Amino acid sequence: MAKTNGKMIANNKKAYHDYFILDTYEAGIALHGTEVKSLRMGKCSIKESFIRVENGEVYIYGMHISPYEKGNIFNKDPLRIRKLLLHKSEINKLLGKTKEKGVAVVPLKVYFKGSLVKIEIGLAKGKKLYDKRQDIAKKDQQREAQRDFKIRNFS
Repeated sequence: MAKTNGKMIANNKKAYHDYFILDTYEAGIALHGTEVKSLRMGKCSIKESFIRVENGEVYIYGMHISPYEKGNIFNKDPLRIRKLLLHKSEINKLLGKTKEKGVAVVPLKVYFKGSLVKIEIGLAKGKKLYDKRQDIAKKDQQREAQRDFKIRNFS
């Protein structure tokens, strides 16, 4: 289980809406220097990204890191495929779980842990439309309860 303790760079709220998160892992990312500088400025998006396990290695596709403005020729392609750094046993677990029907690996958060860039990935199972509706109804009920609680205690 990964614990986030550091500066948050990007968060994937859509993943929590579209999937049940079964398990989380913390992984490092293989980056170049200008990409790290761009991440320090908070220029990253993981909304449209996804993760695949290929040849015993884990890669993230579609993660957008904006080019560093002072990086000139050293900048890399913003949407290039990046390798995730995990232990072999964790990769084998992910590979075994993704063989099951309806289970995917999705990126959840990108953050700094000390001076290192980490990504929290989750083993996810897709939600049906009625599950999403139940979650929205539950959030609305909690919001109403909070509002009523504030009004009662404020008066």
